[in-house]
Amino acid sequence: MEDLTARQQAILGLVIREYVAAATPISSKVIVEAYGLGISSATVRNEMARLEEAGYLTHPHTSAGRVPTDRGYRYFVERLLGETELPLAERRMIRHQFHQVRPEMDQWLKLSASVLAQAAQSVAWITAPAATTQRLFKHLELISIRDSLALVVLVLQGGTVKQRVLTLPQPISQEELSRMATRLNENFDGLTADGIMAQLARLAPLEAQVGELVAEMMGLSDERARSEVYRNGLINILQQPEFAEGQIARQVFGLLDESRFLEIVLADVMAPAAGSVQVIIGGEGPWEELSDCSLVLSRYGVVSQATGDLGVLGPRRMPYRRAISVVRYVSSLMSELIHELYGY
Repeated sequence: MEDLTARQQAILGLVIREYVAAATPISSKVIVEAYGLGISSATVRNEMARLEEAGYLTHPHTSAGRVPTDRGYRYFVERLLGETELPLAERRMIRHQFHQVRPEMDQWLKLSASVLAQAAQSVAWITAPAATTQRLFKHLELISIRDSLALVVLVLQGGTVKQRVLTLPQPISQEELSRMATRLNENFDGLTADGIMAQLARLAPLEAQVGELVAEMMGLSDERARSEVYRNGLINILQQPEFAEGQIARQVFGLLDESRFLEIVLADVMAPAAGSVQVIIGGEGPWEELSDCSLVLSRYGVVSQATGDLGVLGPRRMPYRRAISVVRYVSSLMSELIHELYGY
């Protein structure tokens, strides 16, 4: 991006702020009257013309005003925003909300989507955290329920607990189930699902059946997490004039409902580091479906253990300062909660 003069930077920033608020083309007269820059309307108009020539503003139809281009928004985000942070009172309120819900991942994910959508007035989503490496076996319990049914309680390293009911070929006492669990704990200690599968051939038939079930539970744990997407704030899209046209709104709704498309976008653009915020503006990406939208994204969690993704989607006329600050804060808060819950 070429360097702009201090005055051009100021005018570009003001045009974008006014356009985000008003959703109508901004004229030089509006800038002069609203901000009292100490320069004439003609001077502002000339600077806006230069910004248009440089590709930062555009002149829609026959309107006397101008609107930002993707290039203008990008300059604003990278050069004019600086560091952004939510007000302390709002950060305390959000943190308090998280400590009010049950300490369960499902509750945190639902609350995260709600907080993001409300604070950014956009559509928000968050994916459940998934292990970045194969999870390791820690402990197994076999508990007799009745007759030929037993409860398999699996604990993975990192604290995840999974349960499954197992149908036994014949009734087995709790004492024998406990002895079997002890033998399996010795055999499976610290193994991955693949490692457990490699042990099955040397086990007794019922122990091998339990081992196969344990490996399946470990494998499905991460697959299920990656498929879980929590959304909130779809109504916010309908309130934006850019999406008043039904076809555009339906297209956006379709994208948000299509988990596979979201996975592709996240895989292409997400930085590996947790906490870093990325902004995709309009047509910058290779996805034509998102040409009318902007995305603010972040990864949360512990990179070497378990991570998820969160973000907000809105029109290109997005309040970027607000969106970036709330995405960054919720990402950091979710990372803290995962650390506390799993002991990473």
